[in-house]
Order: sequence, then C-alpha cells, then structure tokens
Amino acid sequence: MPLPLVFIVSPALAQANNGNWQTAWRWSRLLAGHYRTRIVQHWQPGAPDEAVAMLALHARRSADSIAAWAQACPGRGLAVVLTGTDLYRDIHEDAAAKRSLAQAQQLVVLQEEGPRELPEPYRAKTRVLFQSTTERRVLPKTDQHLRAVMVGHLREEKSPQTLYEAARLLRERPDIHLDHIGDALDPALGVQARATMAECPHYRWLGGLDHEATRRRIQRAHLLIHCSRMEGGAHVLMEAVCSGTPVLASRIPGNVGMLGADYPAYFPWGDAAALAALLKQCREGIGSGASMLTRLQAKCRLRAPLFAPAAEQAGLLALLQDLTP
Repeated sequence: MPLPLVFIVSPALAQANNGNWQTAWRWSRLLAGHYRTRIVQHWQPGAPDEAVAMLALHARRSADSIAAWAQACPGRGLAVVLTGTDLYRDIHEDAAAKRSLAQAQQLVVLQEEGPRELPEPYRAKTRVLFQSTTERRVLPKTDQHLRAVMVGHLREEKSPQTLYEAARLLRERPDIHLDHIGDALDPALGVQARATMAECPHYRWLGGLDHEATRRRIQRAHLLIHCSRMEGGAHVLMEAVCSGTPVLASRIPGNVGMLGADYPAYFPWGDAAALAALLKQCREGIGSGASMLTRLQAKCRLRAPLFAPAAEQAGLLALLQDLTP
C-alpha cells in the first residue's frame, strides 16, 4: 500500500535557493519513509486527489493554493507555515494572508517569539517548529584577525546598509575582516556593496554562493552577522549555531526567538555603531578562554539541540498526525 501523499507548497523552487526552498526540500527528506511528498509552487484542483494534507509556506504568497485546497478538499489537513514577511507584515496588512490564517487547521511558526505576533483567536492552533540543520565540526580559527561573515541576498529586509556603515566605521581596523554573501536582488544595494568594497579594503562582497560553499564560509568564520529588519526564523542562524560560529544579531523578535532572550550579542536594528562596537569587543582577547567570543560559543552550544534534524522530524510527524487523524 503506498504511503500517504502530502503536498508542500513553496513560493520558491530550487533555482531560487532561498529559505522557503530549503525548508520545503528538507521537509520532503525528513518525511521520507513516512509520507510521499510533492513540492509545488502552486496547487490547483485536479492534482492527485489522494493527498491527505497540504503544508503551505507563506500565508500571502501561497494564498491562492491555500484557498483552492480549502475549497476543493474541505476537511483534509491544511497547515500554513508563517515565515518572516508574512508573520511580521502581511498578516496585519494583506487580506489574502488574513484569509489564510482563518482557513488553516494548524498554523506553524519557526521560532518561539512567533505566536505573540498572531491575533489572539489563532494562537490555540499555532505551534512552534524549529527548523534544523546538520551539525558541523568546529574549526580552529586564527588569532591574528577576526573574520565575520554576513549571509543574505541584498534586499531591504536584510538591512545590508547596516553592514556597509559598520565597515566604514572599521576602516582603520585591518584586524577585522568582513565578508558578505548574497545576490543583489536590489541592484541599488549591489552598487552600494561595490562602493563599500572600494572604500573599505577589509570588506568583501562575494556575491551569491551555493549552499555548501556558504556553509563552509560560516564554519571558517569567527562570527556570523545578521542585520535583518524582519525574520520568521532564519536558516543562517541555526547553520551558524550548529557550526560553533557565534552570531551578532539585530534585536528583532525573529532573531530573539531563535537565539533566546538572554543571548548577549544583540544590537539595535540599523545601529551600525553598536555592531562595530560588538565586533571590536569580540576581536579583543581572541584565543583566550575568557573572551567574549568564547562566552558566545558556550551560549550557542546550549541552543544547538533545538535545531537537530531529529527534533524537527518529530515535530513534523506530530503536526501531520494531528492534521490526519
């Protein structure tokens, strides 16, 4: 007897190589052996009707598929997964996103601060499901300089201007190196990245890299920088934590929900001076057991089990069991 079929609706497919695609692809692998899965960008009636459930990523961008499923398959399992821009913007402003909340049998948020953003009537059907990544060996790092890497396509939500400004503030610090990975989805931000490179010899914009190359860069860095204005639960944070690479992050709910309220290396969103000060602080005492970097690594080790693949798989299977009694 064939395994039950689950549709995973993702606004982006493999060519985009972004967070939604990474989630969809990983879930398809974690569910293998328990469910058949099919990843689609859009779902329409007429697709194989033996499917038992739909997991839809993004309340607004997948709204048409969510509405079509709710109408064509009443009573069948429907979970809507709230990512960054829909959790922190669209569900408050967009009618289609609001409709998705009402149509879902279950709502999923990707970090522990997420439920607070939802209207009170929806919180009872909301669960937290941390995403996961494989653990990487912690690599030895040089004590001759500090290397920090920022990962994220160049677009407004990622706030790359904060890194540009911090690079300028650190122009006279050749012992602090800044690498920046991501495609220029906003061409104007790419122009700014090139201008920053010209002015600041220790800032490098590397453009877009594939996932494995990016993970190796994170693994080799002393720090990951995460400047975002809004996030639903960034992959790159867990990839850094599970590589033993501490994070300097903007204090926004999506980052606090991943790293914990007591994490000691947040900076106010958009505050380049505060980011530069943290980088200087982390540079001091590299190689000593009492450095800030060492303390941050210890915090990350405590957080890493939340992002284990076995924990995410158990959460997914529990979700589908509730959707398909």
